Amino acid sequence: MDDLLVARSLFGTTMAFHIIFATIGVGLPFMILTAELLYQKTKNQDYVIMAKRWTKAFAVLLGVGIPTGTIAGTQLSLLWPGFMEVVGRVMPLPFQIEIYAFFVEALFMSIYVYAAERIAPWMRIVSLILVAIGALASAVLITNVHAFQGTPAGFRYENGKFVDINPWAAFFNPSFFVTAGHVALSAYVVGAFVVCSVAAFKMMKHQFGSRIYLFHQKALMMSLVLGGIFAFLTAINGHASAQYLHEYQPEKLAAAEGLFETQSHAPLAIGGFTDRETQEIKGAIEIPWALSFLAGNSFDTVVVGLNDFPEELWPPLFVHTLFNAMVGIGSLLILIPILVFAWRKVIKKKHYPKIMLWTLVTTGPLAVLAIEFGWIFACTGRQPWVIYRILSTAEAATTATNLSTLFILFIAVYIILALAVVYVLLYFFRKNTVLDDIERSEKKNVPLFSSNS
Repeated sequence: MDDLLVARSLFGTTMAFHIIFATIGVGLPFMILTAELLYQKTKNQDYVIMAKRWTKAFAVLLGVGIPTGTIAGTQLSLLWPGFMEVVGRVMPLPFQIEIYAFFVEALFMSIYVYAAERIAPWMRIVSLILVAIGALASAVLITNVHAFQGTPAGFRYENGKFVDINPWAAFFNPSFFVTAGHVALSAYVVGAFVVCSVAAFKMMKHQFGSRIYLFHQKALMMSLVLGGIFAFLTAINGHASAQYLHEYQPEKLAAAEGLFETQSHAPLAIGGFTDRETQEIKGAIEIPWALSFLAGNSFDTVVVGLNDFPEELWPPLFVHTLFNAMVGIGSLLILIPILVFAWRKVIKKKHYPKIMLWTLVTTGPLAVLAIEFGWIFACTGRQPWVIYRILSTAEAATTATNLSTLFILFIAVYIILALAVVYVLLYFFRKNTVLDDIERSEKKNVPLFSSNS
């Protein structure tokens, strides 16, 4: 690989690894907050046990998310000095404010973990609300830099100089709210379905109707409700995202849908693969006029095709596959909770077939995959620009060479970290079972949260 491709691959691998922990780190605090609220409302000990156990998992994931985020920040400075010059001059606010967001998250999570049984119930809830806000703010602030890359604002670049700089205009760039909404909603989808996966797997391991089975069934139903709602809201936000692409990054939308010729009543291509030579999507199912409606709420909307742009400015055409994978998984995550609730409420079945439970087990990994596909689509679809139509990726990259060794070493580090996370989580929860926590919660004057800290 040439040095530019190695630099992109190195940073892309770091972000692909980090985003797993960052996304769960946003979604899981919301699940903990929901469990705590249900506990305060119902006084059912199962919900506070869920909150306690998920808090322990969150702490482990945070322990990996912090260093990988630090690595990503360091690589931004070392691999993309041209980009960081623009960020330093025009877009420093997200990085500065994110420090305070993380401080709030860490502080109030510590209060909840170590003082939950010594503070009033409303204080526990306020602490978790601030944890959830801090986690979400961190993700939104950093992702806002990505939004700025697609819709740069707040400055002019003339004769090699930055003029008329307005950091707040750069911060609230045209795609800020759409991007922030998509990040928040999709993170809550991931948090919910990761819990769903674990709960479904544990239900298969225990006898139907047993105490542990019923505990995990509560977690399953809670996660399906939240996951289904947020998956549906993410799809609505995706419609707004398509409209923003139509207005601000038309070639990215055209590549996502394999549209080569500008046209009204443009079809929406589902599935298939883009063929550059024949300029068509092979094996796709086309929905007539749907892309025009998606882009502008009207079948008459004219959607710009790739042939209106120089070919060297086309995004990689494989982004069509990434886009379809993301949308396809999102659609499944809307459909699956509906089917489960139909099974429970319409058909009135209490027992979950094994095939249904295995399907539910896959929802967590699928949600994480959708995040990965979406992130790669968002960044790769902007190519060849690092800041859209202002700074190319090649111009922003480091001039350092021989990055391949560093790339291999970082891959090794990430493999070790991944194995360590899995080992620590399995070790902790095998040593501290649900039954242990249930028995502990039923004893008077025995702390639940401070145990196994």
